[in-house]
Amino acid sequence: MRGTRFQQGSQAQKGVPSVASVPSTVSSNDERLAASSTALLRANHVALSSAWYSWQRHAKRGLDIAVAAVALIALAPLMGVIALCIRIDSRGPVIFRQPRCGKNGRLFVFLKFRGMVAGAEDLKGELEDQNEADGPIFKMRNDPRITRMGRILRRLSLDELPQLWNVLRGDMSLVGPRPPVPAEVARYAAWQRERLVVPGGISGLWQVSGRSELTFTEMVKLDLDYIEHWSLSLDLSILVRTAIAVITCRGAY
Repeated sequence: MRGTRFQQGSQAQKGVPSVASVPSTVSSNDERLAASSTALLRANHVALSSAWYSWQRHAKRGLDIAVAAVALIALAPLMGVIALCIRIDSRGPVIFRQPRCGKNGRLFVFLKFRGMVAGAEDLKGELEDQNEADGPIFKMRNDPRITRMGRILRRLSLDELPQLWNVLRGDMSLVGPRPPVPAEVARYAAWQRERLVVPGGISGLWQVSGRSELTFTEMVKLDLDYIEHWSLSLDLSILVRTAIAVITCRGAY
């Protein structure tokens, strides 16, 4: 399913972005939140690295396709075992699907192995007072919604493997700012929305600079630093550092 792109038409001229091609798993509330965020992106002032306008941007997409395709094939047996373990461990679907905001606020269906009980999103409101993160994001070190299998997958970052399909489709990149949910973006300050001007990624600069140990403001500043200084060599460096962070489980929970 292709995501939703918010285009400027006759409605946009009145300050309301028009919406086309909405995936069935995206709610009207998600569309409204993302549309509002996209309207604010028109005034962004982030200075993109000159590499975004060179051959390196095309090389980045080529690398995404090649690595994602090879990884999906090579890791298929492991992903099959993970799917079976999730089925045995708890009730619910193997794959968790969620609307996320990609480049310029375009909605797409984000995939990951389910690591929480079924209906976990509906239970989040009951845990808001235990949120350990600042800003609009929600983090709990001992989140009661996480399943036994989910704790293992999260610790090893294996829950992210289905996002290789998002990368292959072009919804995401291997490296980039982490795609947020529309409700989070709706609470961003104007300067924080600038992290959406490039494709989101499975990994990124803040994931290899502290991961869950960073504050939200620190995460966004690292994303903007990535955008302003991006190059293909920076992506390759982050991928290597990601592998090290995953192996050592640094900052993951």
